[in-house]
Amino acid sequence: MAKHGKKYLEAAKQVDKTKSYPAAEAIALLKKIDYANFDATIEVAYNLNLDTKQADQQIRGAMVLPNGTGKTQRVVVFADGEQAKQAEAAGADFVGDDDLVEKITDGWLDFDVVVATPKMMAKVGRLGRILGPKGLMPNPKTGTVTMDVEKAVQDVKAGQVAYRADAQGLIHAPLGKVSFADDKLVENFDAFNAVILKARPATVKGQFVKSVNLTTTFGPSVKVVFD
Repeated sequence: MAKHGKKYLEAAKQVDKTKSYPAAEAIALLKKIDYANFDATIEVAYNLNLDTKQADQQIRGAMVLPNGTGKTQRVVVFADGEQAKQAEAAGADFVGDDDLVEKITDGWLDFDVVVATPKMMAKVGRLGRILGPKGLMPNPKTGTVTMDVEKAVQDVKAGQVAYRADAQGLIHAPLGKVSFADDKLVENFDAFNAVILKARPATVKGQFVKSVNLTTTFGPSVKVVFD
C-alpha cells in the first residue's frame, strides 16, 4: 500500500469517507484542504458498470468544458493545402506533413493533442507505436480526425477534454484548476456529468454509475452525489 505524507493525511482527516457530497460542497472542501504549492488541477473519476470487452460498451469521446480546463494545450495538426492554412489560422502550434512524421519518429513529443485530416491518417498511422501508448493517436470519436481542422483546433484551445473508459470501466478527466471560482468548477462538472450519463450504452443492465469522486492533483478524493 502506498504511504502518504503528513499533509495528505491531515487533509484526508477532513473528508468524511462515509458521505457522498453534493458537487458544490465537494469542490469547496477540496479547495479548503488543498496543500499543493502550485495551482492544482481538480479531476473527476467515474467508476462505471461497463464490460469494455463489448464493442457497444466502449465509451469514448470529447467535449468542450464551459469554462475550460485552465491548461494551454499544444496542438499538432497533420494537414496540407487549405486545411493546413485553416489550422494555422485557428492557432495550431505545429502544422505539417512528412516533416512532422519524421520529427516525431526522431523522438519529439512536445505537444498535447494531435489532429489530422482523414487522408493524413495513413501517414500518422506509422506513428502508432509512439503516439498510441501516450493516448495521442487522432480518433474520429474525439473529433481529432476531421476535415474541419479549424473547429478541432478551436475546441482544443477552448478547453476540450477527451475521455475514454479503461478496461475496468474507469473514466478520468480534468475539470479545471483550484484557482477557478467554485461556480465555474460546478458548471464544468455538471456539463461533463451530463455527457457521461447520456453515453450510457443501451445494453448496460442495472446501475450505470457505481461511484463518482473528485480529487486534486495530490489530495485525497471526495465522493460525489450523482444523478
